[in-house]
Amino acid sequence: MELRRQQQHGFDYVDEGQGPVLLLLHGLFGALSNWQDVVAEFAPAYRVIIPVLPVYDMPLLQATVPGLVEYVENFVEKLRLPAAFTLLGNSLGGHVALVYTLRHPGRVSSLVLTGSSGLFEDGMGGSFPKRGDYNFVRERVGYTFYDPAVATKELVDEVFAVTNSNAKCLRMISIARSAQHHNLAGDLHRIQAPTLLVWGLNDTITPPPVAHDFERLLPRAELRFLDHCGHAP
Repeated sequence: MELRRQQQHGFDYVDEGQGPVLLLLHGLFGALSNWQDVVAEFAPAYRVIIPVLPVYDMPLLQATVPGLVEYVENFVEKLRLPAAFTLLGNSLGGHVALVYTLRHPGRVSSLVLTGSSGLFEDGMGGSFPKRGDYNFVRERVGYTFYDPAVATKELVDEVFAVTNSNAKCLRMISIARSAQHHNLAGDLHRIQAPTLLVWGLNDTITPPPVAHDFERLLPRAELRFLDHCGHAP
């Protein structure tokens, strides 16, 4: 299904379906198209909401994990979301979801994390994409998938454009470094929400041992691996 974007209160987001709220947070290179199948699956029974995180547009000094958490806080308040909802975060979005849950434990009835940062992340295969080198960018984007051929030209072109924009690249690096510096190992024991960990068995960015660490540190976590799946399916 094609996702319909809305603009309200200065936010850009998707809002599909009716029922209990499922709030989805994408990763650093996440696109709304990544969620099409998820929305199609859950919109018949849930109200699925996806804010477009301003990872390339926010003020540089706010381009951090805490800055993104504040953005989500404002989004939840302005849209007057219900007192409690399910929060799902992918990659960087998982990191943001964890910090949001730590700040607002009563708002998150359940938590779902897929390939989340917060403990360890080998972002972009250990290096940031090189500017002006399309083949390098294509290789690094392919690194996130079990089958590199899944990395579409559209996605590679999008990442290539980001790496060739000074403003966007600075924000990307700032957020990625913030994610690496904000280790949550000492805080996860405070999260009491039931948490489902869905992990690619072939993830090389947040490898399977990271999933086991999350399972060990989160009091009410349940871990499920997907075979033939990288950081992204």
